[in-house]
Amino acid sequence: MLDLLGVFVEADRMVDFTRFFAHSGTKEMRSRDALRPLLILDLFAEWTNTGIKRVANANDCYSYEELLYVRKTYFSPEALRNANGAVVNKLLALRNPEIWGQGGSSCASDGSRFESWKENPMTEWRSRYRGYGVMVYWHVETNAVCIYSQTKSFSNSEVAAMIEGLVRHDTEMRVEKNFVDSHGQSEVAFAFCHLLGMMRLMPRLKRIKYERLYSPEKGAAEQYPNLAGTFARPIRWEGMQQQYDEMVKATVAIKQGTATTEAILKRYNSYNTTHPTYKALAEVGKAEKTIFLCDYLANRETQREIHAGLNVVENWNATNDFLCYGRQGELATNSREQQQVVTLSLQLLQNCLMLINTILVERTLETRGLWQTLSADDRRALTPLFHGHINPYGQFALDLNRPSFLEAA
Repeated sequence: MLDLLGVFVEADRMVDFTRFFAHSGTKEMRSRDALRPLLILDLFAEWTNTGIKRVANANDCYSYEELLYVRKTYFSPEALRNANGAVVNKLLALRNPEIWGQGGSSCASDGSRFESWKENPMTEWRSRYRGYGVMVYWHVETNAVCIYSQTKSFSNSEVAAMIEGLVRHDTEMRVEKNFVDSHGQSEVAFAFCHLLGMMRLMPRLKRIKYERLYSPEKGAAEQYPNLAGTFARPIRWEGMQQQYDEMVKATVAIKQGTATTEAILKRYNSYNTTHPTYKALAEVGKAEKTIFLCDYLANRETQREIHAGLNVVENWNATNDFLCYGRQGELATNSREQQQVVTLSLQLLQNCLMLINTILVERTLETRGLWQTLSADDRRALTPLFHGHINPYGQFALDLNRPSFLEAA
């Protein structure tokens, strides 16, 4: 059984992600060696949601005042995003492609609910969960490493969160496929994913029987008598030509960050159907969605791939409940930045757990000679997303000089 804090320390030995946490002022009074244990304990307090006071009471070396000072002066969302990027890049670099596949190119996007105070400006009631909370939107690679996370209100567009994460994830992973559920896709989403040239949007559609195909030209639908009733109308290509410059301007604004994805999509949405640029984007989306539907309906492997990718996100959300156990998973703050710090710290912990689990799985297969005995079904079942060997509770005794358990193994 491994201590959760020990897993985090081992990941920092490999990546040194604590180097990204700098003093918010102009002068640092502590050395990096003295600062490192305080940063690790503060991160532990954030990601488990137990709080600094409980962590201070559960260790004999560092006081509450020391931990609070470091938390206030060294933590920021930017530092946590940089730390997450470093862990992800390290994991992608050392992963054995014979076990995990040739590089990460597919990810899945989905949101999960975290309880929060009713007074929080971002808190909203959600009938689906029968309670108040905020949404954390995750982008998880198909081998269970999270490349981006966002804290949103439920009323925010999941389509905007999906595109924002794919543009801003700042890791070395190149996303070629992105799996979403019905809430994370739209015709405009298909259009922007095509115009950004990043990846292929692949949704799991709940109401697929109501979807319609669009033919490239008049009379083309008559060539497919078995699909009679599924075609709507031909694509209006002339609208795309007229609005091409405007579509490119919006795409460049999203790519360079001169406008938020949320603001762009609010301008071009179904409440503004008379806008000529929205009409052109919708036509691009109809064409892209038709191509996807033809592949989805004809290829059983595509359906399995989408379903498997979204299952990884669901398993990631289940692991959140195991790790973020303090205060019953409730975000006990009204500060939006503090909420981001908690969710980004949780993302960092899980990525570190995936890093250590990946190494343990690879070494076990290698030392015991199991790789040659695995069947195709066994290889599909391999995943670093497990936590049965982790103990997240007990005394938080931080010993940075303790020998590495990876070297001992």
